[in-house]
Amino acid sequence: MYKRLSAVLFPVMTVLLIGAMVWGYQENQEKNSILIKAENQYQRAFHDLSYHVDRLHGEIGNTLAVNSASRSMHRKGLVNVWRMTSEAQNEINQLPLALLPFNKTEEFLSKISKFSYQTSIRDLDKEPLSEQEFNTLKVLYKNSAQISKELQAVQDKVIKNRIRWMDVEATIANEDQMEDNSVIDGFKLVDKTVGEYPDLDWGPSVASINDKRSVKKLDGVPVTEEDIRRKSIKFADLGSNVEVQITENGKGTEWASYTAQTKSSKGKAATISMDFTKKGGLLISYSDNRKVGNKKVDMEQARDKVNKFLVNKGYHEMTPIMYDEYGNMGTFTYVRKQDGVLIYPEKMTVRVGLDNGEVTGFQASEFVYEQQNNRKIPPAKLNLEEARKMLNQEFTENYNRKSLIEDEYSKEVLCYEFGGKVNGTNYRVFINAEDGSEVSVEEIRTPVK
Repeated sequence: MYKRLSAVLFPVMTVLLIGAMVWGYQENQEKNSILIKAENQYQRAFHDLSYHVDRLHGEIGNTLAVNSASRSMHRKGLVNVWRMTSEAQNEINQLPLALLPFNKTEEFLSKISKFSYQTSIRDLDKEPLSEQEFNTLKVLYKNSAQISKELQAVQDKVIKNRIRWMDVEATIANEDQMEDNSVIDGFKLVDKTVGEYPDLDWGPSVASINDKRSVKKLDGVPVTEEDIRRKSIKFADLGSNVEVQITENGKGTEWASYTAQTKSSKGKAATISMDFTKKGGLLISYSDNRKVGNKKVDMEQARDKVNKFLVNKGYHEMTPIMYDEYGNMGTFTYVRKQDGVLIYPEKMTVRVGLDNGEVTGFQASEFVYEQQNNRKIPPAKLNLEEARKMLNQEFTENYNRKSLIEDEYSKEVLCYEFGGKVNGTNYRVFINAEDGSEVSVEEIRTPVK
């Protein structure tokens, strides 16, 4: 009996063993193939990074080398600087450097990119490069040469020692070994070098990158947790006996805020969360995580309910400008209107459940930090007809209105906003009310007017 059983099982086990070996071999081959592809991608990104930083240095030099009155060459050089910087930023993002302190270098490249882009797109015939901007380029030329030299030193080590980036990635993940890797040491040296550069006068275009809204301009005195409790109960229309959990965020900073959490009256499992500024107790965000049912209301019905909600909560003169829909949820973008002009910096988004059109949340941080009573609106030098002549001849206009928006330099500009279609797509076109130039063009999926 055992002989018969062995005679049957032995070939079966042999086949299974061979199959397992073949499967294991194929799995190993596939794994090696993936590792090789990842290694090749890392190597390409690294060597391209070294090349583009070197070319960045060269393009800055080319821009400085031409005649100081050569506007077209300045524009061409700055465009190339922006392109090389963008390439370098893209390649850094492809390398496994997430756990390395390389943020100073990334910030430095971001500022170069912003500086070169903003400078190149302006009319250099009317506003040529200033002496300060030439001095900035000279410093960048010197600094980029040093960064390029140090990256090339790392590149030489990679080639000479045949260093694999997969090993570098593993070393980064193991913090105990990080100090023993020449590639990691090289990138640390680059970031340390960049961090030691003195601050440059990048001009207003780059300063706007880190131009954070300050709560210092908010009216009102710091509020207490009890104040937040009362405000949250009132806003959410809850009973006075409801339990509210208050948490303070960012204590000791000018961005200090409170988070209030409580149970919703619309379901035992549902909760409501609200964020308030500590100074003035202004509501930044509201979220009701109730379960949303199947869609039953359309955009117009939802918009009417949102309008009533905002008025009821004290947000007057708000106008919807955009609508997006995702399944059974809709999101409206609102801006405040002053003297018939839409104030785009004072913006909030409102989320609604399309089962009944009720508001389930909103985000109002931009509205809170940008709001100004009696904001100064410059007069329009062009009339509507003059601005309309600046539109594409194929543009089919659906509506027009005056809007105050921020341009690429973070300056507020009064515009004529035209909504309509061209090439079958909905757009908003903003025409400068002072000189007729196009300030911004935006594609919109669902127009709201």
